Amino acid sequence: MSSAGRVGVITFPGTLDDVDAARAVTRAGAEAVPLWHGDHDLRGVDAVVVPGGFSYGDYLRAGAIASLAPIMREVVDAAGRGLPVLGICNGFQILCEAHLLPGALVANAGMHFLCRDLTLTVENDRTAWTGDYTAGDELLIPLKSQEGRYVADAGTLDELEGEGRVVFRYRDDAPNGSSRDIAGITNAAGNVVGLMPHPEHATSTLTGPSDDGLGLFTSVLQRVVA
Repeated sequence: MSSAGRVGVITFPGTLDDVDAARAVTRAGAEAVPLWHGDHDLRGVDAVVVPGGFSYGDYLRAGAIASLAPIMREVVDAAGRGLPVLGICNGFQILCEAHLLPGALVANAGMHFLCRDLTLTVENDRTAWTGDYTAGDELLIPLKSQEGRYVADAGTLDELEGEGRVVFRYRDDAPNGSSRDIAGITNAAGNVVGLMPHPEHATSTLTGPSDDGLGLFTSVLQRVVA
């Protein structure tokens, strides 16, 4: 592991936020390592970002085809060994389809594409991706998705709540109808996190509504360097 940390950013056909994710990694002080969907090698990275976009055109279900890509087999295996993995928007969908996270992302309530800046509340500051935040922090982050409504059965939702695995929640009513206003969750180990809004688009006040999203990338850097 390099002293700066190396964070892989995956590109699938249809991915469109990989450059922004790589920029966020670099801005946090780590080295962004490009990973291709057909790769069978994670190239020794210390963490992985599965970015947003419309992988494989969102055919079948959003993220369903991408979850079966060769690179995702490597990600699933490495996540099981503790590798930090972050899924953003389509990446969140992919992580759910790959069964790294429970539940599913389905069409927004109202069936409309949503694109707006909104406020998230940090619920869990103990994951690999949230250590630089404090529970209760509010983050101004863009949301842009068509299938962003998080759903799960009541038992799964109760388990996520009871184990403190809801990482981010929409401060106000979820505009996409997500169950219990959930915007992001983690696995039991805390190394895999998925969220629907886009922290990589909120790393600089010059280009985004805030720089509140940078903390996810500095958090994982602190984790892997430590």
